Amino acid sequence: MIWKLCVVFGYLLLMGFVGFFTLKKTRTTTDFFLGSRNIGPWMSAFAYGTTYFSAVIFIGYAGKIGWQFGLSSLWIVIGNTLVGTLLAWKVLARRTREMTVRLGTLTLPEFLEARYGSKKLKFLAALIIFIFLVPYSASVFMGLSYLFEQTMSIPYELSLIFMTIITGFYLVLGGYLAISITDFIQGIVMLLGVGMMLYFGIGHEKVGGFLEGARRLAAIDPKLANPVGPPGWLPMASLVFLTSVGPWGLPQMVQKFYAIRSEADIKRATVITTVFAFVVAMGAYLLGAFSHLFLRELPLLAGKPNFDAIMPQVLVQALPDGLMVLILLLVLSASMSTLASLVLVASSTLVIDLIGEERLGRGKTVGWMRFFCGLFVLLSLGLALQRNTLIITLMTLSWGTVAGSFLAPYLYGLYWPRTTKAGATAGMLSGLVVSVGLALYYRLDAALMPTIGSVAMIIPLFVVPIVSWLTAPMPVEHLARVYGQGIYGAPIEGTGEMGGLEN
Repeated sequence: MIWKLCVVFGYLLLMGFVGFFTLKKTRTTTDFFLGSRNIGPWMSAFAYGTTYFSAVIFIGYAGKIGWQFGLSSLWIVIGNTLVGTLLAWKVLARRTREMTVRLGTLTLPEFLEARYGSKKLKFLAALIIFIFLVPYSASVFMGLSYLFEQTMSIPYELSLIFMTIITGFYLVLGGYLAISITDFIQGIVMLLGVGMMLYFGIGHEKVGGFLEGARRLAAIDPKLANPVGPPGWLPMASLVFLTSVGPWGLPQMVQKFYAIRSEADIKRATVITTVFAFVVAMGAYLLGAFSHLFLRELPLLAGKPNFDAIMPQVLVQALPDGLMVLILLLVLSASMSTLASLVLVASSTLVIDLIGEERLGRGKTVGWMRFFCGLFVLLSLGLALQRNTLIITLMTLSWGTVAGSFLAPYLYGLYWPRTTKAGATAGMLSGLVVSVGLALYYRLDAALMPTIGSVAMIIPLFVVPIVSWLTAPMPVEHLARVYGQGIYGAPIEGTGEMGGLEN
C-alpha cells in the first residue's frame, strides 16, 4: 500500500510541476483557454482522446453496459472509433479552426454569436454549458473515488477532496497548455493501462480468452453473446448514437479543434486519435462485457444496484496486485483530463460569455477565469459528495442536453450559409426542451436516458433547416465575413446573391 501511494503521489507531483512550468506561458485569455492556438498534433490528439474517455467510461459505463448488454456493447467501440473520433475530425476539425480564427472567437457560444449575429444565442448557450456540465464533472469525480475506495481502501470522501485539490491546482495555474501537456502524459499511461487490462483480464482463468469467454458468457445467458444484448436494439442504438455523435456537439471536445496549430497537424492528429480511441474503448467495454464471469451478483449500495462498483471489483480479481497501481493511474489520468477540460470550458464560458471581458477588464480576465475554475471544481465536489447513484443518470442527461442543444446549430453553422439566427435558436431550444422535458416526464428513468438524449440530438437536425427555410436569409455581407471573402463567385444557396463556400 505504501509503494502504491508513493507512485500515485509522485504522479500527481508531476502534474503539479506541469502547472508551475506553464504558469509563465499563460498570460492572456487566448493563452489560458486555447494554449495560444499552438498545440501540436500529438498533444491535440491525446487531449481529444483523454477527454472523450473519462472515469465514467471505465467505471460507470463499461460496467453497466457490459453487465446489461454483454458482447453487443462492442458496437459502442465501433461507433466511438469511426464516428465519434475519425469522422468527427474529418468533418469538424479543419472548418472549425479556420472559421474561429477568422472570426476571432474563443468559445463555442462566441462562435454561435459571431456566426448568427445574436448575443442572446451566446447567453443561452453559455448558460446551458455552465448548468449542465456540473453534474457531468461530479460523475467523473464519483467514478474515480469509487476506484480509490475499492482498490486502495481510501475513504470515498477523502479521495474526492484529494482529487479536487490536485485537479484544481494544475488547471488554475496553467490553463489549456497545462491540460495539453498533462493529457499527453496521461494518454500514454492510459494506453499502457488498457494493454494490461486486456492482457490479464481476457487471459484470466475465469475468461480463458475471447472465444472461450464468449462461450462461457452464452452459458450464463445466450443473449449476452448475441449481436444485440438483452435490453434490445433500440437501447443499444441509442447508446451508440449518444456516445458517438454526442461529442460532435460537446464544447469540451470542440475546443480541441480551436487550439490545434495548423491544418497539416489536423491530418496527423486524426490518425493518432482514432487509434487511441479504438484501443481505449476496446479495453474498457470488452472487459466490461465479461463482468458476469467475475461477479455472480450485481453489487448493491443501500439496497440499490451499484453499477459503479462492477469494474473496480472485476479489476481487483483480474489483475495482479502489483499492476493495480497502473490501473489506478489509468483511471486517474482519464478522470483528470476530462475534469480539467470540463472545468476550463465551463468557467471560461462564464467569464467570457456570461460576464464579458469588457466588464472585468482585459488585464483581469485570466485571474477571474482561474477563480471560476476553482469555484466550478468546488460545485462539482459538493454534488459528488452526495454519493447518489442518480448522478450517473444526470451525467447522461447532461451529455444529451448539451449535445442536443449545440450539435445542429454548430454543424449547420459550419457548412450551410442558409442557416438563419431563428433556425439556430429554434434548434438549440428544441434540443434543450426535448431532453429536459422528456427526462422529467419519465422521472429520470436511467434505462430511457440514452434514448431521450438521442432524440434530443436528432430533432434539432430537422428543426434548424425547416425554420431557416421559413425565415429570411442572413445578409450576404455577414456571410462573407463568416465564410471568408473568397466565397464570392457562386450563388449562396437560397439568396440569389453571389457567394458560395470556399474549397
